[in-house]
Amino acid sequence: MKELEGGEKVRVLLSQTLFGNPDILLLDEPTNNLDIKSIDWLENFLSRFNNTVIVVSHDRHFLNNVCTHIADIDFNELKLYNGNYEFWQQAAHLAIQLKKDQNKKNEDKVKDLEEFVRRFSANASKARQATSRKKLIDKLTIEDIPKTSRRFPYIEFKPDREVGNIILEMENVSKTIDGITLFNDLNLIVNHNDKIAFIGNNDVAKTALFQIIAGELEPDSGKVNIGVTITSAYFPKENSKYFDTDLNLVDWLRQYSKDKDETFIRSFLGRMLFSGEESLKQASVLSGGEKVRCMLSRMMCSGANMLIMDEPTNHLDLEAITSLNEGVINYSQVLLFASHDHEFIQTTANRIIEIGPNGVIDKLMTFDEYMNDSEIAERRKEIY
Repeated sequence: MKELEGGEKVRVLLSQTLFGNPDILLLDEPTNNLDIKSIDWLENFLSRFNNTVIVVSHDRHFLNNVCTHIADIDFNELKLYNGNYEFWQQAAHLAIQLKKDQNKKNEDKVKDLEEFVRRFSANASKARQATSRKKLIDKLTIEDIPKTSRRFPYIEFKPDREVGNIILEMENVSKTIDGITLFNDLNLIVNHNDKIAFIGNNDVAKTALFQIIAGELEPDSGKVNIGVTITSAYFPKENSKYFDTDLNLVDWLRQYSKDKDETFIRSFLGRMLFSGEESLKQASVLSGGEKVRCMLSRMMCSGANMLIMDEPTNHLDLEAITSLNEGVINYSQVLLFASHDHEFIQTTANRIIEIGPNGVIDKLMTFDEYMNDSEIAERRKEIY
């Protein structure tokens, strides 16, 4: 077991958990470190499983396909909803909105009644009506809407300039690590408005490709040409080296910002939920999710017109994943990314590139279209 990598360990632990047809499955983030193929298998297994499943997950597609009920822990209470994650989202939002709408109606009604009382309480002929309206005011309640415990970061990537005609061209690029060929004679031309999801069974291959594009790793052979108008920002899967420092978060982010003003720096940290004293935390003591939010704030203040993201949803909670998803959907320039989050890929990518040891598949389509195409399924067998 100690020789296995993260995803392999999870698969063994899942085998142990699922073995013997248990009455109750209790799964805490079962999709962490799993590839898309394994997650898809687990979704199909659990959707057919006849006994009880209780699961915690940040994978929205997984929750939609597996869950029949959602237990929402918020407002200091637990509330059970019938339906999957998408239904819960709509129902919970609708419930809050209905409360707000009713409060608004009651507030407007109270104002009208108070105005009548002010105008006619001293009028003998209207005194009885004024008294009646006072009683109505007492009966109209403005319901307190409790404050949610959910905190959504504000993620927005603003490029300083648009990309030019040449963005990224790779010609016959090859890379071998530890005797394993990751890709061979890879050719790639990135176009305007491309949001490319790189998929494949070997995560090391995708990480190596991103490192080559970001200039952190040399290819064994081939040419990489990045256009003169391109400024890139790279989100690495492994970020520990960035936080091996005694700097607080304000000084940490200042290293990567063109504008060194503290107010400017704090504004980016605040968007990522580091406000007040939290912005003075030492970078070295952050949790995994906090580090990811810091790396995203670093990208946000870069002004880059090409974003390179290697598993950016790792360690994030659902609120942060949702905000990041919206941020990259709204991003107007080029995005290259890898992710195991089905929903993130489906809603973001307009082009899918799958890297196998024996070739590459490159298709201009959504992720669901790609995964459901029978011809592509046959071609996938050839590249592995």
